[in-house]
Amino acid sequence: MQLDFNSREMLLEILQKRQIEARRNKMAKTAKQTLKEYHSGKIQPQTVNEVLEKLNTL
Repeated sequence: MQLDFNSREMLLEILQKRQIEARRNKMAKTAKQTLKEYHSGKIQPQTVNEVLEKLNTL
């Protein structure tokens, strides 16, 4: 709270952008891992209905 209003706004914007970038990096890492598992045969493709059915049982 020692910063002026504009500085706090700028800091908030920087932090939000860093959070967005961190989420993107996490999603990219997950996607790469999933593709690796798919290509190695550890996971199989599923239809939308199969995925929804599994989600509804959680």
